[in-house]
Amino acid sequence: MRISRRVRFESDGPVRPHEFSVLCRLDDGPKTPREVADIERVSAPSMTRTTSALVERGLVARADDPADGRQVILSLTPEGHKVLRGIRRQRDRWMHDRLRDLTPDEQETLTRAAEILQRVAAK
Repeated sequence: MRISRRVRFESDGPVRPHEFSVLCRLDDGPKTPREVADIERVSAPSMTRTTSALVERGLVARADDPADGRQVILSLTPEGHKVLRGIRRQRDRWMHDRLRDLTPDEQETLTRAAEILQRVAAK
């Protein structure tokens, strides 16, 4: 948890941490604001504020749901994809810089731990 928080707040990216999280959710595919709010466990009004800011900056697009005109569908714009890739590269670099000085045994331990955590998270 502390590593995740450090990575989030150490980076000097173009979006705030909660906005980055929304971009990640939309990278999985278009969603309604309610779906994103439910995944992120935030209120609908809070998600509306966040997505509106991302739409204004050209990172997220809003479109009417073709199946239900009352619904809105959110998706990443090409610029949103570009920003997301850049932030991920920056975070990967941050982590790489910290892991490269570990011993081979320590790196192997982390690899095994990551595999175990992935199994736990998949349940």
